[in-house]
Amino acid sequence: MVGPSGAGKTTLLELVCGIQSPDVGSVAAQPAVLMPQRDQLLPWLCAVDNAALALRIAGIARAQARAQASAAFAELGLEGFERAMPWELSSGMRQRVAFARTLLAGKPVLCLDEPFGALDAITRAEAQRWLAEALLREPRTVLLVTHDVEEAFVLADRVAVLCARPGYVIAELDVKLARPRSRTDPELVALRERALAALATGMSAHGASEAPASARD
Repeated sequence: MVGPSGAGKTTLLELVCGIQSPDVGSVAAQPAVLMPQRDQLLPWLCAVDNAALALRIAGIARAQARAQASAAFAELGLEGFERAMPWELSSGMRQRVAFARTLLAGKPVLCLDEPFGALDAITRAEAQRWLAEALLREPRTVLLVTHDVEEAFVLADRVAVLCARPGYVIAELDVKLARPRSRTDPELVALRERALAALATGMSAHGASEAPASARD
């Protein structure tokens, strides 16, 4: 999902995950887990124990939880950093630990709320690559919120464009490009431009004062 700030993207993720309850209607979804924009690693736990947190909460013994988390670390390029403390990790590595924790929660639906929004451009591109690879190895249904329109088409199979408040879907674009995807692929560029045009139209119709950064670039 892409859309301007205040459109309700994070609220929708929280509804899917059961963190909020709808005022009217209902949400029909399989069990879901939320990965927020900030990694929210606990500073007093090492990396592997942060990743294993959901397992420990579920009652799994520490040794077994650490073993499962260590296996995820190997797949996410974090091998050797299991006992590192959060402040010893780069921003990209912290996000990988947070994603490992999200995967290990074992839910069939992952809700990712701007997971790479705080990363620099180079780290963000690398994070997009490892996310795509991780989901190829362990497929899940993923609902991704991002302000980066290009990122949406690099990662997603379908992109929903939301208008400003009150937020609702104003465009839905299927992405049928082979993976891995190139940002310079003419088809991807065309899809991005269609999404940006829909965003501009939706914001103009609702009198929004400022487009998201990706629409201004």
